Amino acid sequence: MNQFIDFQQQYLDQFNTYLHNQLVQRIKQPQVQVGMLYSLDAGGKRIRPFLMLATLHSLKPAALISDYFPIAGAIELIHTYSLIHDDLPEMDNDDYRRGQLTNHKRFTPARAVLAGDALLTEAFIWLTDNVLPATLQSSLVKTLAQAAGGNGMVAGQMVDIVNTGRDLSLDQIIDLDLQKTGALIRASVLMGAICAQVNQHLLTALDNFARNFGIAFQIYDDLLDVTSTQEQMGKKVGKDQAAGKNTYVQVLGVHQAQTKLKFLVQEAQSYLDSVDLKNSVLADSLKYFD
Repeated sequence: MNQFIDFQQQYLDQFNTYLHNQLVQRIKQPQVQVGMLYSLDAGGKRIRPFLMLATLHSLKPAALISDYFPIAGAIELIHTYSLIHDDLPEMDNDDYRRGQLTNHKRFTPARAVLAGDALLTEAFIWLTDNVLPATLQSSLVKTLAQAAGGNGMVAGQMVDIVNTGRDLSLDQIIDLDLQKTGALIRASVLMGAICAQVNQHLLTALDNFARNFGIAFQIYDDLLDVTSTQEQMGKKVGKDQAAGKNTYVQVLGVHQAQTKLKFLVQEAQSYLDSVDLKNSVLADSLKYFD
């Protein structure tokens, strides 16, 4: 039994329909709308928005989940924009994402840039156009902007680009991934906690959990890059090593990377145990790494 998967399956179709319908209703320029929907409707695991919703549900079980779709949706808009831009020829130069041609391959690089720009900015409208009090909206905007911006995800992307082909230490790779991958994952959990209006003790424990989850997520992805197939991943595999990217598998080897992953997952669980969330929906999200 996996409560996180069950929770996700309960709301996933409704959430995906919400994402699609919101963009159809709000975005009137046809080429912009088509570009945004092309990547957003491609699906994906939706891990980040459901980490936010699972955090909220674990802390506030009576909350009406659909009321928080705009918040979870904003996270997914940011994530999808980042994938579109990551795939560009000037960045990672990928041809496939989520089992289909990348946005710039389906359209053009210029149109892909604009679709990503539109998703990025639309996210912050969703954070301020919902039923939540203005004080919570403000806190959510700040949390997501910090995670996505020049001290978060974008910073990690820059470090990744300028160090491609150079060997980084394990600590340097962890710092890179805490920004590039981990910042948005941490924000997702924290935004769920903000919506639940928890105290600082709980917030700190959840932040520590999310930090570990973010690093574990990247290690797991690095392992899949060398052990999985393009059909399973929905994107080209083995590309990181060929491009000279710094990965945990490169630095640690497969066995030690697996050991590191196991330690991070166990430690993440301990943070939840410390605040009585041992058997929560959020705790079962760690089974993603099984």
